[in-house]
Amino acid sequence: MPRRNAPGPDQRPPERQHAQHHHPGQRPDDPSPHPPPKRTVQRHVRRIRHAVSESGPRNWVGSSLVTIDRDLAALAAAHGVATEYVGSTGRPETVTPDTVIAVLGALGVAAGTPAEVAASLADADTTPWRRLLPPTVVVTAGAPATVEVHTPSGVVPSVVVHTEPGPELPTQNGDVTQARTVGELLREARTVSLPPLEPGWHRLVATAGGETAEAVLIAAPAQVPYPPGDARVWGWMLQLYALRGDDSWGIGDYGDLRDLVRWSGELGAGAVVCNPLHAPSPVLPLENSPYYPSSRRFRSPLYLRVTDVPEYRAASDELRLAVDDLRPEAPDDRIVRDPVWQAKLAALEMLFPLAASRDTAVTAYREEQGQGLTDFATFCALAEEHGVPWQTWPEELRHPGSDAVAAERTRLAHRIDFHAWLQFLCDEQLAAVDRGAREAGMPVGVVHDLAVGVDPGGADAWGLQDVLATAATVGAPPDSFNQQGQNWGLPPWNPQKLAEAGYGPYRDMLRAVLRAAGGVRIDHVLGLFRLWWVPVGSSAADGTYVRYDADAFLGVLALEAYRAGALVVGEDLGTVEPHVATALAARNVLGSNVLWFERDDPDPSRDVEGELPDRPRPPADWRKGAAASVTTHDLPTAAGFLTGEHVRVRAALGVLGRSAAEEQATADAERAALLTLAHAEGLVSSPDATGEEAILGLHALLTRTPARIVLAAPGDAVGDVRQPNLPGTMDEYPNWRLPLAVPSADDGAHRTVGISEFMTSERVRRFAAVLNEVRDA
Repeated sequence: MPRRNAPGPDQRPPERQHAQHHHPGQRPDDPSPHPPPKRTVQRHVRRIRHAVSESGPRNWVGSSLVTIDRDLAALAAAHGVATEYVGSTGRPETVTPDTVIAVLGALGVAAGTPAEVAASLADADTTPWRRLLPPTVVVTAGAPATVEVHTPSGVVPSVVVHTEPGPELPTQNGDVTQARTVGELLREARTVSLPPLEPGWHRLVATAGGETAEAVLIAAPAQVPYPPGDARVWGWMLQLYALRGDDSWGIGDYGDLRDLVRWSGELGAGAVVCNPLHAPSPVLPLENSPYYPSSRRFRSPLYLRVTDVPEYRAASDELRLAVDDLRPEAPDDRIVRDPVWQAKLAALEMLFPLAASRDTAVTAYREEQGQGLTDFATFCALAEEHGVPWQTWPEELRHPGSDAVAAERTRLAHRIDFHAWLQFLCDEQLAAVDRGAREAGMPVGVVHDLAVGVDPGGADAWGLQDVLATAATVGAPPDSFNQQGQNWGLPPWNPQKLAEAGYGPYRDMLRAVLRAAGGVRIDHVLGLFRLWWVPVGSSAADGTYVRYDADAFLGVLALEAYRAGALVVGEDLGTVEPHVATALAARNVLGSNVLWFERDDPDPSRDVEGELPDRPRPPADWRKGAAASVTTHDLPTAAGFLTGEHVRVRAALGVLGRSAAEEQATADAERAALLTLAHAEGLVSSPDATGEEAILGLHALLTRTPARIVLAAPGDAVGDVRQPNLPGTMDEYPNWRLPLAVPSADDGAHRTVGISEFMTSERVRRFAAVLNEVRDA
């Protein structure tokens, strides 16, 4: 997402884009991730809306309110629902009462009538007083902390900390700070002092009279780690599917990732940032966008290398030949997922009977993953029979805890075992990737991308529906590029339900992403603070912000990163509230700086017609706590930017917001400004530099910044002109389906570059030599 004074509306897939019709030098308004592709919308939204309208809250329909009254505003504030916000113009925007009521309804808070508002407000006011402890308490590890306990009047509580390692620790009761009548009983609020705690997931148990309560007590490190210490590193940011190897089946796979990581470490790279490897629903057509997954906790079997599976190696010659015969033909210039999945699925089904020989290891993995894996595998088995979204399944199967689902688990046990085994294989192959990074001496290793949300008709939305707000989706408010706002179709966490669950589902997701990893990149990290909620059935403009407990979200993130020894990169492009930037920096969460967006503030003394309003920021003035890159997967490649390919393609597709001549003039001015800066820094021979020299010069600028990590795309190393995703398009452009390639002729054709050619390319080695300067800068 564009950051602070950074330019450019959204840099996301059309499946999750911030803003559309932009050029790299435009200033962003409020950021926004990728909306789902047209096919996904057609497949899901109508049926999901119908399902929710049949069972979801309807009490706001037909509301006659025009302005938000005091009680409704108080209720909204109590639940973190904004009644106004600062819009893209910088002016306050007022949220309609109907929207506030609808969003409250999505939170499970009745507010459709004055009586309901009064009752809900009273409930919000008294609920904390009725319980001894809040459901979740987050403290800073190693520091004294307090918690407020609510007891019957005159009763002194007993509060004990049950630490994760086992020993119990006492607490110290403080004074009564407040008293009030709740119902007909007088209750007191007392401050209890907690001892300094080691980082961990602890429990807080309180008793007072006949009451007992337990809370999850999260002791989080003050900061997330940065494994390289003071060292700066560089790394690749890649789309794994696009890097096809000689042994992969039409799509880059975990084996290719392992090979690339080993080679990159030997080349001097310290990290590899990979696109989300989240699991799609295992039914055709497979979702193309890695940012619209079925599950963020579990991995995509599509990336499995079949020939690396131990069961393949243990198979008979006849069986291996039968598996080999399934390998699909791969189109040269496209990634086509469906035939790859069909071939791999058939091959893995043939090998599955041999998994019995490793039953002990698979069983241990399943026990470690617990109910979450069982639910995911159950979803996969049910989806194969009933399709997706799950809202169209027989009603009795729409909740994982139903008796009917329990019966189906028995009937489908073999298929559930199969899908659990696939996750075991993913875990094995990603562990091999991590070992490869360590053996190659990478100080960070693989950094996995975490998408901002999940498909509402997918596995997580089914298995975690009790902690998700399924009557709402997230998006972005209206701005100058998207005047109707954006709806990404992703159900948000319900903050209250998540707190009641002790943030366990969020922890499990982070723990899975950080498993065998050196870090995590959090897409739209601003979502840890607030998200734009759109009630299902409403337009994107008819939404509002809902605030989250950022201390809890950041605390869990810091704890899991600390345990994994992993760094955290937050995609904080866009308009960032000052307190958000401060909180992320204090936690040592690295931000994201993109060359196209780093510009100095305008010089008010200069007003030359036709001149850009601001100039590229000198590299020495960039912030230190960030990952720096020339581009992102939603922006032009370096070669595409330098040659104007990004203007030509968008003009041809009709997704420009102005004339092609105006767009090209701005692109030319931006290119000239950046190359002038590179020339002033002594990194190119002339402001008119082109081709490989210009690309190297732009990346050399990154090494002159103080950024902790410098990232580069493989496409920039070889001169690929096509960006992986083109915001503002859906089916018009092959988003997420382009292999690494270079132009091969003047007619627009491209030649695919396989991973073997990439790793032996002298041009790539020259590119890496420039990036290696980051270690000495």
